[in-house]
Amino acid sequence: MVDDHAMFRSGVKAEIGNDLEVVGEGHDVDSAVAAIRATRPDVVLLDVHLPGGGGVGVLQQVLQGDPDAKFLGLSVSDAAEDVIGVIRAGARGYVTKSIKPAELVDAVRRIADGDAVFSPRLAGFVLDAFSGSIDVASVDEDLDRLSAREREVLRLIARGYAYKEVAKELFISIKTVETHVSSVLRKLQLSNRHQLTRWATDRKLV
Repeated sequence: MVDDHAMFRSGVKAEIGNDLEVVGEGHDVDSAVAAIRATRPDVVLLDVHLPGGGGVGVLQQVLQGDPDAKFLGLSVSDAAEDVIGVIRAGARGYVTKSIKPAELVDAVRRIADGDAVFSPRLAGFVLDAFSGSIDVASVDEDLDRLSAREREVLRLIARGYAYKEVAKELFISIKTVETHVSSVLRKLQLSNRHQLTRWATDRKLV
């Protein structure tokens, strides 16, 4: 199990411990790769956002030496670029942290059996990406220009949050929100908040 929050790891272990054995843990890319290589689990539960290179970094390092390793993305994020990113890197499925314990156990077992598992809404992202409805290359390229904080601000603004609400959600000042929005608009070559919302919606980031 790979997640940078110890309390979350403990909670998941408590919920699924009667059905599945957690043989190792990691809190960042290096500790995750070391634990996976040492324990060789049937399935790795992998968070997307991790110190040291993210879930994609773990996938790249492990699969290079063990192409048969099986990963299930488990994250609070339901953004298209996160889902598509870990699937492109080699994960066999992706579910959000709102999943029920029994459903998570079932998902892990299905991944172990060779199935692909996705939360219903997230499956649409993957289908769209492979059908060409989402220009995956352009999504990655554009988003690579933005910092992690700028992406968070982008999603909240696109969801209709006021600057004051964004500031409260992210524990930053309104002035900082304004600075991030200006930076996002400049980097994406957009003129106003309406265009930003449409840009994010078109790419299924909201």
